[in-house]
Amino acid sequence: MITIDGTREENLHYRWSPNLRPIASVRDGDEVTVIIPDSSTMQIRPGMTAEDLAKLDSSKFDAAVGPIYVEGAEPGDALAVDILDIEVGDWGWSAILGFIGLLKGRFRDLLIHWRISNGYAETTGDFLRGIRIPVRPFLGVIGVAPREGEFEMIPPQYFGGNMDNKLHGVGARVYLPVNVRGALLSLADPHASQGDGEVTGTAIETNATVRIRVNVIKGLGIRRPFTVASIKDEPTNVIATMGISSDLYQAARDALEDMLTILNKLYGLTPEEGYVLSSVIGNLRISEIVDEPNYVVTLTIPRSIIERIRQ
Repeated sequence: MITIDGTREENLHYRWSPNLRPIASVRDGDEVTVIIPDSSTMQIRPGMTAEDLAKLDSSKFDAAVGPIYVEGAEPGDALAVDILDIEVGDWGWSAILGFIGLLKGRFRDLLIHWRISNGYAETTGDFLRGIRIPVRPFLGVIGVAPREGEFEMIPPQYFGGNMDNKLHGVGARVYLPVNVRGALLSLADPHASQGDGEVTGTAIETNATVRIRVNVIKGLGIRRPFTVASIKDEPTNVIATMGISSDLYQAARDALEDMLTILNKLYGLTPEEGYVLSSVIGNLRISEIVDEPNYVVTLTIPRSIIERIRQ
């Protein structure tokens, strides 16, 4: 198993592109350990204040570790990424930033530091004193190379990227559409905890050491990512599809259309059956609404319901 150190500049990239040079090559079925910096790319440090936020280089936000070349991955395949373990750092941060968030421009800039230990995060000052947030880590950014062109890091795209979907934690399997030979997988933006929507534009941002396994699924042509994941405090795993669009209504439609496709390809349901099932047991959730201009709407269906089809 190889280890990739994302604290080294040569292992980071700041744009999504099919022309990036791979920093490592792995085989189908390999496990990889990746050391991932926080979303500020190590610019925010303990002891900094809100006044320091103006000094940050926003072009370095969400730098991704990668890309990783996966042998055997070809356009038209899907890359399945199993998230086996996430070990977060012992501190993190959240912020209110004037240029991002559902209520952007309403509040002054604010920087909050969190102490992370024993499965909980607590602030280090008077702000939210006494509040303990359960640590439920996940990867905010997981994606592959686009078919063509270059894209900024922050808005999510059809190839994944900054989806900020809290389902992408330990135990999740994320399927990504392979658009170029080798897939060119990258990871970034670990979170210790986040609510659906990430309404300020930040979660509890932290660094992490992540262990993943990659598998190539030949011929599973998918248009956008989807996920099989567990939801903490719920008694079942889910299948989750993600619509990614600049329009929330269209993102919801895309998530539904992808669910109908997955239910047909993997479980043999007709589109009508998938449509009704999605209505009576599926849940639409806004996973990310602040990474303009694109948003993420997720549709989940309990896997236990679907698995009965095969019995």
